[in-house]
Amino acid sequence: MTEDHKRLLAVFEVRVRDLMALCDQQKRNIDELTVALSLKEEELRQAKEMIEGLHSKYDNMLTARIVSANGEDMKNARTRLSRLVREVDKCIALLNG
Repeated sequence: MTEDHKRLLAVFEVRVRDLMALCDQQKRNIDELTVALSLKEEELRQAKEMIEGLHSKYDNMLTARIVSANGEDMKNARTRLSRLVREVDKCIALLNG
């Protein structure tokens, strides 16, 4: 083997070692990113569960509010609405007059 071959072989070996080190580093990065992705996916799953639970609670609260509305509340609401309609009618009459 000539000196040039030996030198080329030594350069090749160094470059192969560098490439292997780079591959090992990339594998570590991939492993870290995989773990981070798994954590984020778990956080997302928990957030979705929380949102679903909150939607369910909200729907239950709306249902309870509708069911618990008694006659007095309905009467007060109608009275307020009627008063507002009369005020609007007066304003329209003033604008037209």
